[in-house]
Amino acid sequence: MKIQSLVAAVLLGGMLASPAFAANTQQDKMKACNTQATGKTGDERKAFMKDCLSAKPAKAMTQQEKMKACNTQATGKKGDERKTFMKSCLSSQPAA
Repeated sequence: MKIQSLVAAVLLGGMLASPAFAANTQQDKMKACNTQATGKTGDERKAFMKDCLSAKPAKAMTQQEKMKACNTQATGKKGDERKTFMKSCLSSQPAA
């Protein structure tokens, strides 16, 4: 019975923490947009804030784009050095 209570408490805590995290990211976005809107007033500011707050984050690179970028950075490396670099470069950036 104690284990079930503990599991329920952990799950409930996780569900309650998610909205708080989402609020923080929205607050961060609002803060960044507010900083960028400095100097704008009236309708110009209103339009800017609407666009800024509704903007989607940049798309992650595709695997092909990552390969191209890593290849460019690996210019001049040969053999095992290049192989090691390419492995770390391709795995360090999340794919789309």
